[in-house]
Amino acid sequence: MTEERLSFKEMCAAFDVTPRTLRYYEYIELLKPDREGRSRFYGARERARMKLILRGRRFGFQLEEIRQWLLIYENEGNKAQMQTFIEMADRQIGELQQQREQLDEALDELGSLRATTQSLLK
Repeated sequence: MTEERLSFKEMCAAFDVTPRTLRYYEYIELLKPDREGRSRFYGARERARMKLILRGRRFGFQLEEIRQWLLIYENEGNKAQMQTFIEMADRQIGELQQQREQLDEALDELGSLRATTQSLLK
């Protein structure tokens, strides 16, 4: 049985990304579709990588971090990739917690300023 492959347009639709985004991911070597003439086709490997890329972006990882992490799997295997992921996740969790604290402070300050302003209107 042959592997299902998606065209460029189908890949954009399946992952809700723009053609520009997909081309950029190829340009920075996150994805390497099969090429037949000018057409590109994405197999199971590329679809799995795209899921990981989008998940990584959602968690706030930089594209270069994601690219390096994907290379670890190719060069060193699954165990090394998982260990690297743990290190990356620990670092990102710390950054996200710091951002949460900054957001909480900004929300408190804005709420206080709003309340003060509201009281001046009375």
